Amino acid sequence: MRELAALQESASVPRESDERTRDRVLNTVLEHGPVSAAQLGKILKITPAAVRRHLDTLAAKGVIEVKLVRGSANGAGRPARRYVLSKRGQSGLGNDYLDIAITALNKLAETSSQDSVTEFARERFEQMETRFRPAVEAAGPDVAQRAKALADALTSEGFVGSSNSVLGNTPLAAEQLCQGHCPIQDLAAEFGEFCDAETEMFARLLGVDVRRLSTLASGGHVCTTHIPTGRNPAPSGAGRILLPVTQISNHPEERP
Repeated sequence: MRELAALQESASVPRESDERTRDRVLNTVLEHGPVSAAQLGKILKITPAAVRRHLDTLAAKGVIEVKLVRGSANGAGRPARRYVLSKRGQSGLGNDYLDIAITALNKLAETSSQDSVTEFARERFEQMETRFRPAVEAAGPDVAQRAKALADALTSEGFVGSSNSVLGNTPLAAEQLCQGHCPIQDLAAEFGEFCDAETEMFARLLGVDVRRLSTLASGGHVCTTHIPTGRNPAPSGAGRILLPVTQISNHPEERP
């Protein structure tokens, strides 16, 4: 009996290890997606075979999916496979309250007006702006550094933010602010006022014109905001928003 128990205990170790590694793979897809299997292996320091095994399991569960990305600027060559969270995967990250919120906001729009929803969204992001401003201001006047501080602040509240520099030291230089997860994705899909209010918040915090290039709520695999850094920024708080939102992204992993 002791031998059987020992065998069962030893057999459970790989299973538990597999589950932990699979969770790490899922979290890395969330943070870095769209991401290739090779990139995942390098980030997590595990073999390509192990990465693909965990990706296959996660895909079978429906929490990740494959996105095909062109391998060059002109679209030549075979599209590369990149992994992203599926809508089911996104929905599994703590969004259960959203059905209640959507019902409540629909009721608010019916009994008052759509302007009430807009005001509600603005008030929500004004509160977030108040929380984020000290960290963004501490980054100094450089827009790129402010964008990176904003990305960190977004991550602290579950949006999985990152900021990447593009186009180098040119007049077109910019930061691409990306959000790999949106805790209110389903709500924003129903009420676009939330994406608009968030974009306005970014402009105020960064003090420059910003353009929303893609959103999870509109079917993108990440939310991407274009933040120009190649020209002198506007005075703090004077940022303007360039709308409408488009689904064409300059983010390296979000190009069609």
